[in-house]
Amino acid sequence: MTVLKSLVLFAVAALFEIGGAWLVWQGVREHRGWIWVGLGVIALGAYGFVATLQPDANFGRILAAYGGVFVAGSLLWGVVMDGFRPDRWDIAGALVCLAGVAVIMYAPR
Repeated sequence: MTVLKSLVLFAVAALFEIGGAWLVWQGVREHRGWIWVGLGVIALGAYGFVATLQPDANFGRILAAYGGVFVAGSLLWGVVMDGFRPDRWDIAGALVCLAGVAVIMYAPR
């Protein structure tokens, strides 16, 4: 159950961080306005909070592992929200990152 909880928290954190950064991007780069930027800042703050809910108590481990989730999640976000089409190297890189997440977070210690 702890691994499942951790995976769900990583997914929620990715939604907040990637979504927040995307909102800021839309507000600034796509000239959608400061409301979008403000919502992005709130989402980024929520990401920081969600990260603290991980069962593991080591900040460095959580953030390092989340980096791999962020890489894969960012590519997926781009596909869904922006019509981005990753090439085989994007996908290979994301899989390597997710393998790193598995080793960092879930290897027996």
